Amino acid sequence: MPAKKLDEATVRARLADLEGWTLRDGKLYRKFSFEDFIAAFGFMARMALVAESMGHHPEWFNVYKDVEVSLTTHDAGGISELDFRLAAEMNKRFST
Repeated sequence: MPAKKLDEATVRARLADLEGWTLRDGKLYRKFSFEDFIAAFGFMARMALVAESMGHHPEWFNVYKDVEVSLTTHDAGGISELDFRLAAEMNKRFST
């Protein structure tokens, strides 16, 4: 079943429970900072496997120890449950 775009009220309510994430340009956004480039790149490699298993792929940007992530579901035309699931997985793996 295709992902459905969540309404703005639902997105804002769910965002309140998602540590570190904000809305930026109609997408879920977070900047992760690591000790160094290897740690940042390792996080991206681990998350690539998770994203692929979900069939949902982030927009991300890496410079040195920072990874900036923007999540939206293009097929749904906005933020969907998939974005919140992937964001929660990123938070979980960032903290371990």
